[in-house]
Formats: sequence, structure tokens, C-alpha cells
Amino acid sequence: MIDLHCHILPRLDDGALDLPDSVAMARQAEQDGITVVCATPHIRHDHNVEVEQISRHVHSLQQELDESHIDVRVLPGGEVAEHEVDRLTDVQLHLACLGGAGGWILLEPAPGPIGRGIETSVEHLAERGLGTVLAHPERHAGSGFAERLAALAGKGCLIQWTAEFVAQAGPSDLVMELAREGLVHLLGSDAHSSHAGRPVRLASGFARLASVRTPDQMAWSMDLAPRAILDRQPGITPP
Repeated sequence: MIDLHCHILPRLDDGALDLPDSVAMARQAEQDGITVVCATPHIRHDHNVEVEQISRHVHSLQQELDESHIDVRVLPGGEVAEHEVDRLTDVQLHLACLGGAGGWILLEPAPGPIGRGIETSVEHLAERGLGTVLAHPERHAGSGFAERLAALAGKGCLIQWTAEFVAQAGPSDLVMELAREGLVHLLGSDAHSSHAGRPVRLASGFARLASVRTPDQMAWSMDLAPRAILDRQPGITPP
């Protein structure tokens, strides 16, 4: 499995507290069957993250994981806030892409319910040659929520839900209905630390999702789509 949303880099944002915390997060990933983790520090006004330095931090962490014999590959990326899209240069956006070399941006909606502004951001990214993966929509529900997600999906945006949220969903919860309607494309851990909060785990979320999706759909969400994103393939279409 590939985790496309994880705050595993130490001392950059509100994620891993230090290097041992990052290593412990990687061990969680390995135990869950995750082989690749995208490091996605917050790119927004309240975190002083230099996009140009993310790859260097990833390289340092990877060296530590290799020396610790942890079989997890860490790749660069970023979680770009909606209001930061137009501020970043093309070079910075490409560096912040999942995998670190252009292709797809992990986009964090502005606080509150999803509004029309997020569609504008998706359109602006598309104009700059980039696809969008929408982060944690479950935090941004509001009036017309399902319709907003459907509109974003219609623009080629892939919807990524938090794995722990899906794992805990009941059969009648909205996220399961949206999964049946094809609006749960990807899962990410959105883990921030090994000490507390969400762990670096995807398996339980995918197991819950499998109750309402076909094997082909599950293979796409768990493997084919994440790999296509990291390979910078455009126009990835859910089955």
C-alpha cells in the first residue's frame, strides 16, 4: 500500500516531533503493509515550511530508515492549503507535488464547509498542468456536501478520505453512501505522530471500504491510482 498523506518529517510542521518519532511512524507503516509514504508537510501561512528543502529532509529521513532496516520508502510532497495555490510559483508547486516532481497536488480545503473556492483552486491547478487530490473532506461537510464532491470529481479531482475515519464508519454513515456512489477514491493516514492521534495505517480503512466496493475498485484505490499519481499520469479516472 501507498500512503499519500502523512506528516512524517520531523520538526517541520505539526507532525513528527523529532527523528525517533518519524522512525516510529515508519515502523507503524511497515507493520501495516505500507511500503511507500509521501511526506506531506503543511504548505500554509501558519507553518514555515520551505518547499525547496522538503527533498533534503526526506533524504535524511530515508537514510535513517535504511540504517534502521525499515523497509519503507519515503517520497517528498506537501499538503498545499487552498489559499496558497495562487501564491506558489510553478517550480514550488511541482516540488510540492506527491512524489516531488510535478503531477498531482494534495490540496487542503480552507477551514469550514467546502465552498466554490476549492473548485477555483482545482481549475487553477489544472491550468498549470497539475491534477488535484482533495484531502480529508470529512472535516469540511456542510450544505450540499455530496454535490460539491461530485462537482470536484467531475473536474478530475480525486477525493481522499482519512483511513481511520472510514474504518470507524457505520453501515449507514454518509461516507459509506458516498463510497457506493463512487466518491471515495483514495485513503490516506494523515498521521502526525506515533505518540498520539491517527496512526500510519490504511489497512483497516480499506477493509471497511471493501464492504461496499468491488474487487476491481479496491485494487484501483489501494494500488493502481496511488502508483499512477506517483508516476505523474494525468487524467486518472476511477473505475
